[in-house]
Amino acid sequence: MWASSGSLSFILMELNMQKLSIIRFKPKPECFDEFVSNITEFNETKHRIFHLMKSGDELHAIVIRDASILEQDASDGVKWLNGQRQLLQEFDADNKHTIPLSGDLLYSSV
Repeated sequence: MWASSGSLSFILMELNMQKLSIIRFKPKPECFDEFVSNITEFNETKHRIFHLMKSGDELHAIVIRDASILEQDASDGVKWLNGQRQLLQEFDADNKHTIPLSGDLLYSSV
């Protein structure tokens, strides 16, 4: 289906719609390596693109996946995270152990 936004035109392919998620974590300093190992191992079992970035004392998980699996994949991630919370610092009372962001992926060179 064609969609137009101002002077920008693009094709929306509903069957191949991809979602990009960025999830921020702040491991406890003494648990940093253990958490990196655990999150890497967990994501090796998934059928999607996964990157892990370190920025200061935080980790950013970057995930690209089909929109059709986003809900189930996020649910699986929360279940996994429940077993990891003791390795993480809380950001604040609202965000707790993660700061997640997800949206439609408009372009990727991967």
